[in-house]
Amino acid sequence: MDLGLRDKVAIVTGGSRGIGRSIALAFAGEGCRVAICARGEEALRHTEAELRERGVEALGIVADVSQAKDIERLVTETVARFGRLDALVNNAGTRAREDTDEVWDATYSSNLQAAVRATRAAVPHLRDSGTGSIVHIASIYGRESGGPVSYNAIKSAMISHAKSMALELAPEIRVNSVAPGSVAFPGGSWGRRLEEDPEGMQRFIAENIPMGRFGTPEEIANVVVFLCSQQASWITGACINVDGGQSRSNI
Repeated sequence: MDLGLRDKVAIVTGGSRGIGRSIALAFAGEGCRVAICARGEEALRHTEAELRERGVEALGIVADVSQAKDIERLVTETVARFGRLDALVNNAGTRAREDTDEVWDATYSSNLQAAVRATRAAVPHLRDSGTGSIVHIASIYGRESGGPVSYNAIKSAMISHAKSMALELAPEIRVNSVAPGSVAFPGGSWGRRLEEDPEGMQRFIAENIPMGRFGTPEEIANVVVFLCSQQASWITGACINVDGGQSRSNI
């Protein structure tokens, strides 16, 4: 299926590794020009080179999404480089289990506040696109209880923000969220647990994931890129689970 994204422009925050990297590569596979940001320059440059190997223009920007000035710079430099913006994927974020003010502040600023600020900065350019789309990467533990307390609360707020913005920006810009289940990749938390405790992880899978395995970043990316395409032109305000049946909510 041709998603009609050739020569469009997408921003993916936290795009140097894991799910963000796979989303950026999936956009590139559709011929879309891609800007990514991350705090670590080495991984950022590696992914930037991977994108260019797909035959598309790519822009890697070292940025901390918890900082307002960095988000503004990300959007400004992307539009200056490519002349337009068609899609924004708010993927960057952090999680921790400690129930401290510092953890709550970090979780809020790098997940919800970053998505709010990036959305605000991108909206004027997405309106100019005529087919603008925004996707927040949330979690099944934003749709139902689970995970660290701060993470659960903030991911719930991201889903709520996406829904509210979808209603506010329709029909000019579509806004959706994606709720991944447990996804394993090298360097990620589930990937590390698989290496450290393979038997325990097999028990976890048997008890929690009906599809019988962890998800892959590519499986999340495929849904995100579809949502940003005109093949999904009547989908807005939705939260799509991509979880192998892991979640238990009826809605």
